[in-house]
Amino acid sequence: MLKGIDHRLNAEVLGCLRAMGHGDMLIVSDTNFPADSVARATVTGSLLRMENLTAAEAVGAILSVLPLDTAVDDFAGRMEMSGHPDEIPPVQAEVQAAIDRAEGRPRPMVGIERFAFYDLARTAYAVIQTGERRFWGCFMLRKGVIPPED
Repeated sequence: MLKGIDHRLNAEVLGCLRAMGHGDMLIVSDTNFPADSVARATVTGSLLRMENLTAAEAVGAILSVLPLDTAVDDFAGRMEMSGHPDEIPPVQAEVQAAIDRAEGRPRPMVGIERFAFYDLARTAYAVIQTGERRFWGCFMLRKGVIPPED
């Protein structure tokens, strides 16, 4: 345990988040996503896990240390429901609430078509698979910057 670090963040995840640079993408996936095979194509080349957490719990923990990019519209994205791209299922609403809490204001995620999400995920820095069992619990987060202190 470390002071000031969310206990849900394991060493592998913390190391990955620290190593990422501005603009790098992180995929947070549910249990049904082909996380292992997709992760092999990412920068890290291996799957990270936060398997005892829901998607919202994992994103909340990640955003306790990871700044989101403020310079782009696609700072965060959600996998769209096939046939219902504008529908926001509860799992996505929960993650949106975690993002809004971390940002201190509403900041809606962009929708990403399912197969486009798979392609995007293969270009990501890393994939973290959660224990989320609800469908459509897959998200992209783009790392921002921490400004210098005054």
